[in-house]
Parts: sequence; C-alpha cells; structure tokens
Amino acid sequence: MDEPVDTGAHPERLPVAHRAEVVARHRAAVAAGEPGYPDPETGLFVFTAAYHRARGECCASGCRHCPYP
Repeated sequence: MDEPVDTGAHPERLPVAHRAEVVARHRAAVAAGEPGYPDPETGLFVFTAAYHRARGECCASGCRHCPYP
C-alpha cells in the first residue's frame, strides 16, 4: 500500500477501508488548488493539509489532514 503523501501529521485518522481513495482525493484537491474534498464514506467536506498550512494555525478540532502536532 502506498504511504499517504502530504496528508498532514495524522495518518491514523485516515479511514482504513477507504485509505487509497482518501489519499487520491486529497492529492487531486491539492493539485487543483481546492481547499478540500468530499469524504468517500460520509460525504462530509474534508480540508486538505495545504489548506490547514495556509490557514496558519490549528483549530484543535482533530482534522484529518492537520499538519500541526
């Protein structure tokens, strides 16, 4: 299995059942300059690691792709 690339500091928050699809959606959203993508399981909008970095700080909400420790 490919390791997530640029998915932030919390790979344990990636759903195991949809990990490859989540990683692909994250990469596509980052490449397109989009702030996020719809989660394949829930349909909820998920912000990318790039969005979080541009935001400049952690919101302490436990975001999937949060690049902050």
